Amino acid sequence: MSELGEVVAERRIAGFRPEAVTRNAYLAAADVAAALLRTPMLAERWTAPSALPYYSTGGLARHLANQITRTAELLDAPPGHTAIDVLAHFTGSAWVTTGADEADNTDIRDRGERAAAETTADRLAAEVDGCLARLHRMVPAQPPYRIVDLGDWGLTVDDFLLTRLLELVVHTDDLAVSLDLPTPEMPTAATELTTDLLTRIAAWRHGPLAVVRALSRRERAPESVSAL
Repeated sequence: MSELGEVVAERRIAGFRPEAVTRNAYLAAADVAAALLRTPMLAERWTAPSALPYYSTGGLARHLANQITRTAELLDAPPGHTAIDVLAHFTGSAWVTTGADEADNTDIRDRGERAAAETTADRLAAEVDGCLARLHRMVPAQPPYRIVDLGDWGLTVDDFLLTRLLELVVHTDDLAVSLDLPTPEMPTAATELTTDLLTRIAAWRHGPLAVVRALSRRERAPESVSAL
């Protein structure tokens, strides 16, 4: 066994489970998002444009809520059989690199807008709270080898929760800005896991040197190293 493997094994024996960091961060971020979805201002701004192009505030709220409600559905569903790497999940998804006007993104947006039109802010908040209560029971109980079936491919449960965590952190900020509210503070672990994953995606899109320059050399920084 390698030295690193021995360290990991020792930490597991001591009761430390690496997957618990992602799971706790996801649940904590979901709690923050759910609180924002309960704000009375959301009902007032439901049909108003959001901070994201082409999204109504209600459509954006529905998309944010999906990171909780859809997660509960997928964890309730039968497990998958094979999983890909979490970075491959993004590199294999066309919406990551296509523009806001292209089909992969308009399909996501249109589904959210239709779903928002069929509900209200109050009903959405109640749906989210119900699913979140279930997730607080379900997520810690997931075996580490569980594979979440996403249709075209699967992800291990902790990689899947990492992808949902990224969405929660990013879209909670989007919704708060749309409501002219201060962006709620996310737990440190949630932010660190999200920025780590975004950095990996950005390095894939733009090359690692571009990311290093963007973070360290203003005089040589590229115009953008946006991950998404």
